[in-house]
Amino acid sequence: MMKRMFEFLAGLSALVVFALPMAIIAIAVKLTSPGPVLYWSDRVGRDNGIFSMPKFRSMRIDTPAVATHLLDEGASYLSPIGGPLRRWSLDELPQIWSVIKGDMSLVGPRPALFNQHDLIALRTESGVHRLKPGLTGWAQVNGRDDVSVPDKAALDAEYLARRSFKFDVRIVWMTFLKVVAAAGVAH
Repeated sequence: MMKRMFEFLAGLSALVVFALPMAIIAIAVKLTSPGPVLYWSDRVGRDNGIFSMPKFRSMRIDTPAVATHLLDEGASYLSPIGGPLRRWSLDELPQIWSVIKGDMSLVGPRPALFNQHDLIALRTESGVHRLKPGLTGWAQVNGRDDVSVPDKAALDAEYLARRSFKFDVRIVWMTFLKVVAAAGVAH
């Protein structure tokens, strides 16, 4: 209950801090490519339940609904401003809403796409599916999109075993450093 209250308040604070940049990004998305500003992605949440997660749209509207690393020539699907949005994880800012709503935590395993059956199965096998997905996680600070599915699941299981407030703070700090460096991002 205490963690939920902290995350709710942190989410509201982040929403206030990022309101202006989010408005600018929304306008830029709308002006540079056809389609909606937000992309609502069906994701796997706690106990393998499905929820809709918002992102700023960084891909063209005809992009297949698969993990980015599975797209042949994924960069060809990027919108005109999609590269920078993804490089600095700005497309993820609307997920603050998912934290406020309670679908996501600040730190936890990143929510799998509904059709990433291999990752979902490995997480279920190790008990990771019981966790609420996070804006960032241990697998993200250890390679982001460069981590294989089995390694990602193993890092998520390690997070489950090690989770604590101190570990979460470490992951948030490492996330900040990774985002600034734009490390490990697939197009």
